[in-house]
Amino acid sequence: MEVEKMDENEWKYHGEGNQSLVVSHCQRCVVLRFLKSPPNQNKTPEKILHHLQNIVDFGKHVMKQFFGENYVHHGEIIQLPLDFVRQLCLKIQPERPECRCDKDMDTLSGYAMCLPNLTRLQPFRFAEHRPILCIEIKPKCGFIPFSSHVSQEIKHKVCRYCMHQHLKVANGKWKRPSKYCPLDLFSGNKQRMHFALKSLLQEAQNNLKIFKNGELIYGCKDDQDCVSDWNELARHLKPFFFPSNGLVSPHCTRTVVKELIHVITMALLSSTDTCRAGDMKTVPISQGRSYCEASAFNKELVRNGKHKLESSGLPRGCLLYKTLQAQMLDMLDIEGLYPLYSRVEQYLEEFPEERSTLQIDGPYNEAFYEKLLDLSLEDDGTVAFALTKVQQYRIAMTAKDCSIMIALSPCLQDECSEQRPVVLTSKSRFTFSVSVLDLDLKPYESIPHQYKLDGEIVNYYLKNIQAKEDPVMSNLFKENEDCTLVLHKV
Repeated sequence: MEVEKMDENEWKYHGEGNQSLVVSHCQRCVVLRFLKSPPNQNKTPEKILHHLQNIVDFGKHVMKQFFGENYVHHGEIIQLPLDFVRQLCLKIQPERPECRCDKDMDTLSGYAMCLPNLTRLQPFRFAEHRPILCIEIKPKCGFIPFSSHVSQEIKHKVCRYCMHQHLKVANGKWKRPSKYCPLDLFSGNKQRMHFALKSLLQEAQNNLKIFKNGELIYGCKDDQDCVSDWNELARHLKPFFFPSNGLVSPHCTRTVVKELIHVITMALLSSTDTCRAGDMKTVPISQGRSYCEASAFNKELVRNGKHKLESSGLPRGCLLYKTLQAQMLDMLDIEGLYPLYSRVEQYLEEFPEERSTLQIDGPYNEAFYEKLLDLSLEDDGTVAFALTKVQQYRIAMTAKDCSIMIALSPCLQDECSEQRPVVLTSKSRFTFSVSVLDLDLKPYESIPHQYKLDGEIVNYYLKNIQAKEDPVMSNLFKENEDCTLVLHKV
């Protein structure tokens, strides 16, 4: 990218989160990611550069080891003309959601990250003239805590996402609770996965977005701007799935959505990563369970007189499996972890100069990754043990909040070569790629907030929801199933 000749009119607003703002190039398949900060709290250019370097290193040296080479795109840092950055900031300001404007885009340092636009391609260049469909899913935490430190029995039965929904609706973040349960998506069982994806399409919240040629066509722009119009979605999707002409009827809308769900499921279960782990470390963790009592799918089963659906499990090479493995580094639950965090904090109060030696704020290099491989739960009372568990928890939190991108492009039978994975539907075929993003390491400082939030979620659920739930549910699914933690050394 020639940074000398940057023109703000070639870039458009793409989206933003709490920490950063992203713009995409109108023609080329790249995005720029800028850090954000509260007004009048501008960091020095050196601090911005250091922060961005940490993000790149963490992706390159740590997350690539968990997810594999093909799935993670860590990008590179570039320095941009300040005039371009200021003009760009003015241009995109009107498009930003109001709820995100409490922080400003960094216009003082000139540093940004340049990354591939995952709504448009990856890992091979799709034929340029072909339309690209991209589905972004934020799957959230796919297992139920198995730690003995859990103090409330409900946490062993109902997943965090399903409990948190009720608190979010009560706080006005969403208008309705979603029927989506992450455990259904991570089950590997196609019936459950279809139900989970259909629930996401009904109530997308910020867990699902669909892009066509890089433009958002379905999903929330911000917290409340969420209208799920399946007929409108089907109108966009019909040329992909049913290439011949014809209007979309209500029956056809359902058919198109069904085809979409099928394609997403097949892509999520595929193993498109060639990297195979050399020395795989498998640790049986405990008797976890692979269902959530609050899942609408389970309630449906019960109403139909069924009490058990065979659990299929995820194929080992697929991205969902790798995501779940990284999430399960949260072996102690926040309740078991918080005392260890306090132990590290106490140590840092006495020896503040040790903070950099302990690599709390980086550098995120191979040495940092190596320490994460110690899965022992034998607490020897040391700061080293506490710190390892804290860092593993931060990785798990990162994996619980990542996004999976599935890019699809229609291809003709004679074009589909051996190198490209292909998924078939009743009337069409697609080449596809799967990637993972939003892999910034969760801040060490956020642990007390997580501890407090966990208590609020559980207490709200116990007080306001569980009493109203069908008492039949609590006697269900008593059997336990093994979950196993597999760490890949790449």
